[in-house]
Amino acid sequence: MKCASELVGSLGGRVIAAAVALAMLSLAGAERAAMAGHGHDGGALTGCDVLKTASANLKTALQTAQAGTNGGLSNQMWGTLVARDGTVCAVAFSGADAGSQWLLSRVISAQKANTANGLSVASFALSTANLFSAVNPGGSLYGLQHSNPVDTQVAYQGNAKFFGTSHDPMIGNRIGGVNVFGGGLALYDKTKGFIGAVGVRGDTSCADHNVAWRTRANLGLDFLKTDGVGGVNGTADPDRPDNIIYDITNVSGFQIGSSKSGFGHAACIPDNGSQTDSTTLPPVQ
Repeated sequence: MKCASELVGSLGGRVIAAAVALAMLSLAGAERAAMAGHGHDGGALTGCDVLKTASANLKTALQTAQAGTNGGLSNQMWGTLVARDGTVCAVAFSGADAGSQWLLSRVISAQKANTANGLSVASFALSTANLFSAVNPGGSLYGLQHSNPVDTQVAYQGNAKFFGTSHDPMIGNRIGGVNVFGGGLALYDKTKGFIGAVGVRGDTSCADHNVAWRTRANLGLDFLKTDGVGGVNGTADPDRPDNIIYDITNVSGFQIGSSKSGFGHAACIPDNGSQTDSTTLPPVQ
C-alpha cells in the first residue's frame, strides 16, 4: 500500500504532465491560427487557399485586361498568382493557346509575382515597376536583381502541354526570382489584407504594368486604400500608390539617366500611349 507522500507525488506529477500537455496544445493552436490568419496580421504567410477564387478567375481577368488600351505592342500575356508564402497558385495565358504569347514570359510573370509579394508588406506595396532605377548603379537597391534566383527546376519541369492550365507544373511550388521592371503587383483583399501578388508578362514592361494593374482590379484585389496601404507613388497619387513612375531624365555620365524619386521606370519603345494610360488606370479601392 502506497503511503500518502507517494500518492501526492504521483498525483502531482500527473497534474504537471497534464498542464504541460495543455500548454503545448494551446501553443500549437495559436501557431495554426497565426498561419491561417490574414494579411492584416503583418506576418501571416497565407497559402493558395486564400487565393482560390482569384486563381479560378485569373484567365478571364487577364484576358479582359489585355483587351483594353495598354500601349506597347498589344501582345498576348502570361499571368501568374503567388501566395504570401511564395507558392505559385495559378498560371494562365490570354491568347488562344500557350504558343500565342512569348514562351519566356511564363516564367518571368511568375518571377514578377514573387518579387511584388516578397518586397511588399501589409502596409506598403512595392510594384516591380518601382524597382527599375533603384537597382541600377547608384540606386538604393543596387544589386537586388541578382539575389534570390529563379528555381530553374520548378520553372522548366513537367510537360509543356500543361503550361498555363490548372495543372501547370509551377503550381504548388515556390519559383523564386527577382524582377525589376513593370508587371508585378501585390494583392490586397478587402477583409484579409495582403494575400499575395500577380505577375504579368508578354509585352513592353510599361504595357505589362498596365495589364497587371487592370488584372488586379478585375480580380477585385486592389483594396489598398481600404487597407491603408502606402507606396512610393502614394504622395503624388493616393489613388495609385504603387503605380509606375516616369521621372527619369538624361544626365551626363548616367547610362540610364537619373530618377527624381529614385523609383522611376524607363520609357518603353514603342510607347503607343502606355505612359498616358498609366495615369488613368482604375483607382485602387
